Amino acid sequence: MTDDTHDTDDTGDTEAVALAESYTEMTELLLPNHTNNLGRALGGAVLNWMDICGAIAAMRFSSRQCVTASMDHVDFISPIDIGEVVVVEAYVFNTGRTSLDVKVDVRAEDPTTGEERKTTTSFLTFVALDESGSPTTVPKVASPSDDEEHLREEAVEKRRSQSEAVAERFC
Repeated sequence: MTDDTHDTDDTGDTEAVALAESYTEMTELLLPNHTNNLGRALGGAVLNWMDICGAIAAMRFSSRQCVTASMDHVDFISPIDIGEVVVVEAYVFNTGRTSLDVKVDVRAEDPTTGEERKTTTSFLTFVALDESGSPTTVPKVASPSDDEEHLREEAVEKRRSQSEAVAERFC
């Protein structure tokens, strides 16, 4: 028997998983141990949170342990100030045979006013591992709702245009 988010073939293998199954949101309070001498988030701390959130999204999607294979160009759009809430969101938008592409966005939130702003964005690729630690196949991405399809298409297009821009700079 199948549900609305997992499709199976005749052998019982998972063929597709809904994008929403991977959605992950983490929150952190920016405290002094994650800041520079200006009272702003260290880039390395933000990258760490992005990696963790992305890995959780990949594991939720694939039902496997996943390891980071790559992180694309990272855009630090706006600083995060001490005392702000850091919100990290991730979801799987594309898969290969053993790899999962994850879009990760970070925003800062003022906990007293609720005001938010986008701070960081990137695309990460993870590889799913089997019980012996070898790469293993992953399901395809399904987008059963219009919202999921929009998120998926937006991520695919943004990654494509970002990759083209990087290629132009270095070629």
